[in-house]
Order: sequence, then C-alpha cells, then structure tokens
Amino acid sequence: MPHATQLYQDFPTTCWPIVYSSDYNITFIGLEKLHPFDSGKWGKVINFLREEKLITNDTIVTAREATEEDLLVVHTRRYLNKLKWSFVVATITEIPPLVLLPNFLVQRRVLKPLRTQTGGTIMAGKLAIERGWAINVGGGFHHCSGDKGGGFCAYADITLAIKFLFERVEGISKATIIDLDAHQGNGHERDFIDDKRVYIMDVYNRHIYPGDTMAKRAIKRKIELDWGTEDKEYLQKVETHVKGALNEVTPDVIVYNAGTDILDGDPLGGLSISPQGIIKRDEIVFSIARSRSIPILMVTSGGYQKRTARIIADSILNLRNLGLIGKALAETHEPRI
Repeated sequence: MPHATQLYQDFPTTCWPIVYSSDYNITFIGLEKLHPFDSGKWGKVINFLREEKLITNDTIVTAREATEEDLLVVHTRRYLNKLKWSFVVATITEIPPLVLLPNFLVQRRVLKPLRTQTGGTIMAGKLAIERGWAINVGGGFHHCSGDKGGGFCAYADITLAIKFLFERVEGISKATIIDLDAHQGNGHERDFIDDKRVYIMDVYNRHIYPGDTMAKRAIKRKIELDWGTEDKEYLQKVETHVKGALNEVTPDVIVYNAGTDILDGDPLGGLSISPQGIIKRDEIVFSIARSRSIPILMVTSGGYQKRTARIIADSILNLRNLGLIGKALAETHEPRI
C-alpha cells in the first residue's frame, strides 16, 4: 500500500490547476545572487499572472512541502542523509559559500523551497489527470536522480510525480517525458533507464552540461542541438518530434519540462531562441497534447535571465487565450482509494 501523503488532496474546481507557494523563492542574505539562476522568478511569474487578472490568491493551488516519506518513494535514505551536510548542498546548488553555513539554515532557506517545489510537481501530477492539464510554476529538477543531485537540482521531482501517479491513480501505467530545457535531463533518464513504462524525448544543446553518456541510453527520441540554434529550426524539430514521440507511444500522461534557458543570451544554455519562440514552443506542445486528449503536466525548470519570468507568464496567458488551458474538469481517471 502507498504511504499516507498530504500531496494528493482534492482541490476546489474554482481553482486553476496552477500550483505555487511563496515558499518556492530562495532569499537568503544575498547568497542566492551568487548563482546565475533568478531564485525569485517563480513569484514574479505569479505576480504577472495576478496583474493580468488570470488568477488570484484564492484561485491557485498552494503547494505543500514534500515530506521525507514522500521523497523516499524515489530517493535513497543514504542520499537524503547526505543533504544534511552543507558542503553537499553547496556542490549540488553550485553556491559554494553554503559550505560555511550551519545545515539547519541550509535546510530552511535552500532545501525547504526545493522540497516545496517538489511537492508542487507531485500535486500537479494528480491535477493534470483530473483537469487534463496542470502547471507547477516551479520544479523541473531534471538533473537529480534517486541517489544523486547536481546542476541546482536536489530532488527528483519529475521521477516522483510519475511514480506517485503509477502507484496511486488507476489506469496510469505509461508516461512520456518531453524535456525541452537546454540541458540534457540526465536525472530522470538515470531513474527510468530500464523502465519501459516511461518514454523520454530530450532536446538539448549537445555541447553543454551534463554530457551524461550513460543517461543518454534512456532517451527514446534524442535531438541534439548545436550552439546558437534559432527559432525556425528549433520549432520545426519540436513539432516534428513531439508528434513522432506520441505516434510511437500513446502515454497516459505527459510531463513537459519547459525550461526557458533556451532563450537567446542565456549564460548557460547556449541557444538563440526568441521570447516569441518560447511562447510558440509551449503552444505547440500543449496543442498536440490537448488535441490527443493526453493529460499534460508542465514544470518550468531552468531559465537564467531576469526576463524569463515575464516570458513564462506570457506563455501561460497565450495558452489561456487560445483555449488550450481552462478550469474545466477532464475526469478521465479516478485516484485509487
């Protein structure tokens, strides 16, 4: 029997299946500024959506922190114990000064936000099945596997969301991960390398981190890009291969890792996609998924520029304007009681 969890509660149909908590944002005596990641971007996305009157505080789902028992669905206890050492967290998050801080502060100010985002992804998985779609405004920690973190990813939220669905929701036995972050998603790839229930499509810059050769064996549809790839080539490849992946296997759920580090000028992504290109990319993925009535869970993943929050918000608004997202219930699967 699955363990008791607070992450699979029911939420009012008056709520959008958009998951967020103010606890997502990492603000800690300026140390967050030592990493190129905008560690407050999640709150900025929500503020833009509020300004545009898409949501209010009462019409989004508040994320809950994943507990140790939740995390143990995927993570080894040995790995979780390693996170009690500040130097391990400093290495994973790429913020070296964390080494100097007592671990209770690291837990509270860095790892709790990441655990809350992880809980948000798990919650969004259930919502996606019920509503046909869901967006976690955070998450997408695709470099973390069950026994190893890295690249700012301390918890394997994508793997956790899928395993929770397999364990707890009747009729969910196949998942497709569409990973469109600029980096290879080696964490979930390592987790699902021998699991035939999970189909992975990964589109990434071949020249950058992590270059995980072993993890690449898990990718069923691998699209490696070169430095400076631009909109036309990129969008054509995305559309062709998303359709191809879903023609190859029809999943019960799609997990869409919608990293914005593909944006032109990103210091780590090395690609040259315009803001309009990112909005169009998300539109393509949602349009194909919704036309085939496949539930889709989107997580926001990487994005290392201050302007990415506005682009994410504009993309969500575009999906709403096109009728690709709404509050209606899908009611295609029932959670196991």
